[in-house]
Amino acid sequence: MRRGVRIAVDVGDVRIGVAASDPHGLIATPVETVPAGKRGVARILEIVAEYEAIEVVVGLPRSLSGKEGAAAAKARAFAGRLVARLDPAIEVRLVDERLTTVTATRGLQASGVKAKKARGVVDQAAAIVILQNALDTERGSGRPPGQAVAPPAPAGPVSDSERPTA
Repeated sequence: MRRGVRIAVDVGDVRIGVAASDPHGLIATPVETVPAGKRGVARILEIVAEYEAIEVVVGLPRSLSGKEGAAAAKARAFAGRLVARLDPAIEVRLVDERLTTVTATRGLQASGVKAKKARGVVDQAAAIVILQNALDTERGSGRPPGQAVAPPAPAGPVSDSERPTA
């Protein structure tokens, strides 16, 4: 098991749930709920720096059949924006998050949290489930979980044939 804090994000249209692991990668705990929008990526980057994270795990929502829809495309785009702005040493990984929100909601209900109050923390709880599953997967397999997001290709030199003509 690699040593270092991991940050997990559950990307939604309105909110982004954030969780962090301990440095040993044993347990996931809630961090905060970040409003989605223009400042969402910037706030996640601040959290990554604050926690000195070695990795960001982004939940990839898929249907039960494994197909990806609009929500998965949004998660992939968010992961791409993160990897483009993070230090290349910090890996961004996409992990399957099927049923994490359902699991998180049931856990909150079982602990007595009312549905109205759960809205603000269900995203954090989903991020905890995503991260804990990723940690358990790595511990069991010895490999980082999910799929690494490739950094954007650097813009190379422009060839003569690609230069605009005057």
